[in-house]
Amino acid sequence: MVRQMKKILLCSLMICLLFSKIGSLTLDAKESEDAPEELYARSAVLMDADSGRVLFGKEEDEIRPMASTTKIMTCILALENGEKNQIVTVSGHAAGQPKVRLGVKAQEQFYLKDLLYSLMLESHNDSAVVIAEGIAGSVEEFAGLMNQKAQELGCSHTYFITPNGLDGSDEKGTHSTTARDLAAIMRYCISQSPCKEEFLEITRTKSYQFTDVEGNRNFSCNNHNAFLDMMEGALTGKTGFTADAGYCYVGALTRDGRTFIVALLACGWPNNKGYKWTDTRKLMEYGIANYEYQNVWEDVTLPDVQVKGGIEESNPYESIINMPLKVKEKEEIPVLLGPDESVEVKVEVKKIMEAPIETGEEAGRLRYLLNGEEIASYAIVTEKSVDKRDLNWAVMWIIRLAAL
Repeated sequence: MVRQMKKILLCSLMICLLFSKIGSLTLDAKESEDAPEELYARSAVLMDADSGRVLFGKEEDEIRPMASTTKIMTCILALENGEKNQIVTVSGHAAGQPKVRLGVKAQEQFYLKDLLYSLMLESHNDSAVVIAEGIAGSVEEFAGLMNQKAQELGCSHTYFITPNGLDGSDEKGTHSTTARDLAAIMRYCISQSPCKEEFLEITRTKSYQFTDVEGNRNFSCNNHNAFLDMMEGALTGKTGFTADAGYCYVGALTRDGRTFIVALLACGWPNNKGYKWTDTRKLMEYGIANYEYQNVWEDVTLPDVQVKGGIEESNPYESIINMPLKVKEKEEIPVLLGPDESVEVKVEVKKIMEAPIETGEEAGRLRYLLNGEEIASYAIVTEKSVDKRDLNWAVMWIIRLAAL
């Protein structure tokens, strides 16, 4: 009886251990799930900065107010259209902007480069207006430049009214963007603009001191982008908040040759200021853990193309020639891929070509597709030339046969 009880207890213990192990495995699997399930932000995007591909999105095309994340566009346009040592004068309109503000006074003068630090480190609303008026003459004209640049970048769901991001509307719409568009604008700022290095230098600066042009007043700015000290490889970023927009953020991180951009809109309201940092870390860690560069180049077998009406000296009686083809250029194709992603390779070659044919003439395309979108394309070309079978050739061939 005692022995049977021991066996029962031993079996019970083994069953408990087994279920405990299964539970542990289930938990581990749940913890390693790929896409973030819970985010505070109403709209969010994780973007590959190299390709512009959205790796994760949550209501990424929903139009929402963007608050002071607007200022990344203000900064890059000022860098591209102004001069660092350009002197700008404060208008009464600029001096009257609401908090957060530098505290400029009407008719004061500043160097443009100094106000860009005020704009990006402290997010001063008055500095944004001084910059806009200094570059374009008025806020309205500068907003026109902002919207023009947005269209050039393909950000068709973005509309700028102010250079500082304060909530606003006019007859054309509301000051707003989408998470996808905001990430694309940041991508331009850090990797495509001719002034990308200056942008990064400004936005990565910890603190900055300057005076007005006459040296009458001293100013000090400190960087409030906590993300810069939050994760290894943090590159840049800009916060924002208004009553309509809630807390917003757009930032970038680079690690192991990969650069990720996170854009968040409507990421909580007071007293939830820290939600944006939680979401940013979660999305960045997801990108780092799941996406690696892979070389997707494939050496493919190419069919011959039939050349009609050509001359083949070794077989002059054949009017249709099989022409070998090759890929014009071969190179590595590094693509940032997730664990379940693969690239489709398509060979598209003409069935028939008409002589004459030149060496290297395009006969098709080798296309690489990811999720149905083309990421690379290479010309498939002829390996040799083929002359046309015409009356002159026929006469010369008859003469040659007669001489035999």
